[in-house]
Amino acid sequence: MQETNDHRDIWVFLEQFDGQPKQVGCELLGQARRLADQIGQQVGAVIISNEPQDAIDMARTYGADYAYVIEGAEYAQFTTDAFSEAFEHLCQEHKPEIILVGATANGRELASHLAVALEAGLTADCTSLTIDPETATMAWERPAFGGNLYARICANTHPQMGTVRPGAMPVPDPHPNENMQVIHEKFHPSRMRVKVKEFIEDLKDQGVSLQDAEVIVSGGRGMKGPENFKMLEKLAELLGGAVGCSRSVVEEGWLPASKQVGQTGSSVSPRIYIACGISGAVQHVAGMDHSDAIVAINQDPHAPIFDVADYCIVGDVFQVVPALIEELSAQ
Repeated sequence: MQETNDHRDIWVFLEQFDGQPKQVGCELLGQARRLADQIGQQVGAVIISNEPQDAIDMARTYGADYAYVIEGAEYAQFTTDAFSEAFEHLCQEHKPEIILVGATANGRELASHLAVALEAGLTADCTSLTIDPETATMAWERPAFGGNLYARICANTHPQMGTVRPGAMPVPDPHPNENMQVIHEKFHPSRMRVKVKEFIEDLKDQGVSLQDAEVIVSGGRGMKGPENFKMLEKLAELLGGAVGCSRSVVEEGWLPASKQVGQTGSSVSPRIYIACGISGAVQHVAGMDHSDAIVAINQDPHAPIFDVADYCIVGDVFQVVPALIEELSAQ
């Protein structure tokens, strides 16, 4: 087997749930490919799973040079002990330069435990990544002080580690690498203090998630009250999408925090983002400006949201949205 030149390589952890890799994995593979090309190094995927094939296919589709695979029944569900110990084993053996992990609930936990084990710094919840081509030093950018400022952080420890917010990076075009090496390693964790018995679905949050939605209909303070989000739910249903909101809506208690889009909420990159009664504060825009097409509906012709919108509708949201619903329902 050909040896990998991984001493300054960029690794991406491909998180899975029930054998299916999460979309943040391909977002990170795209960023890793871009950064690795700047420093002349390779991209490695890390797959720890009981069913690794779909993640291997994702790594190959989005241009990884090789994939380390640790497979076993103990990795059927995420547990911090098993996954962090297995990941640490790979790091000790192969010495990556940079590690990218999705800032999901499991990703945050895994990265923090791994950073402690490796005595490395960790920049959490990043929304932008740049690299110095000469020194391979990463600049990790993340929101700070409630999203009012951006912090740019450089680490002086190795490996350089960061978690990246899902949806903060665009999904790259496929860049298949049919010659990708798949390197299977055997590793069994020494302890597992937690065992997952079952998952109970959150009945309050069924439907299309913000991260997976191709269409998002978002409302702001201009919706005037929680009862008026019913029409946004209807519009989203007709478009096969999900409902989101601005931070002010969550602060008013109209929708739960899980629906918030922005620097202190979810970063999303749907095909279509429809902003209804949202003024367009920089904190909100930072969470949705990677959308393919942005439609803004606002009565104020000078609303900042129109600066980033591809389609601008100056009008009353309570007239425009019902008209859209009527037109779509007639089709």
